[in-house]
Amino acid sequence: MTTYLDSWIGAASALLTQALAGEAEFAESLPKPLEAGSFGFAAAITGGEEGRFSVVLDARILATPLLGEGVDQKAAWSELLREIAESACGDVLARTGKKLSVEKMEEIAGEGKISRAFQLKAGSGAWTVLVRDEVRAPKKAAAPAKSAAQSAPEPEATATDTAVASVPGRPGIDLLLDVELEATLRFGSREIPLGDLLELGPGDVVQLDRHVADPVDLIVADKIVARGDVVLVNGNFGLRVTEVAEPRMRLETIRCLF
Repeated sequence: MTTYLDSWIGAASALLTQALAGEAEFAESLPKPLEAGSFGFAAAITGGEEGRFSVVLDARILATPLLGEGVDQKAAWSELLREIAESACGDVLARTGKKLSVEKMEEIAGEGKISRAFQLKAGSGAWTVLVRDEVRAPKKAAAPAKSAAQSAPEPEATATDTAVASVPGRPGIDLLLDVELEATLRFGSREIPLGDLLELGPGDVVQLDRHVADPVDLIVADKIVARGDVVLVNGNFGLRVTEVAEPRMRLETIRCLF
């Protein structure tokens, strides 16, 4: 069963490697004590699952600017970790149908207990990332004691009652996961006057608005869901994905199916 922590790891792997320059890597590691000055942030998760999800970072990571020199690096990390937390919420929705949201994000100094430890590498640097996951499905309230009148046996169900009870509910999103959608690669575009379009002939070249080294778009239902580099796979064109839209944005492509 997919947990919020599982979705967070996937979102962190994608977004952290995009945010840091160089060949960044994010992988699980053995827990290591952090030096003085470590910092972190805790997200309050609400919805189909509830709880606190905290991330503590190695203080040395502040020396690697996220948004360039002269920027408040702690604020930059707060925004990035919030984006990761929200992306994980979208992934949980896509996988389980549970709607989660980040109610707030607050700075913390550290955590006494941790759930998992990771190592983030970028360029010549390597930093420890500690995570504590307290996000769980909310506990159901205990049913109140029944009175004598309420304890009386219920009347026998009729054929009509049975028929109504058997009406299926609205299917969950997991029922749509096998739906096939048409995906298109867009190499670029440009506006062409109607006159030029009518004069096109074999051998003419139409210049697009995208450089040959720029990534191409993967389009589903007129929305960009990913970008990447064009490759050849067994003699066919393929796409090596380098950027992926957040899960909730990818879900917009199938909104019309609900």
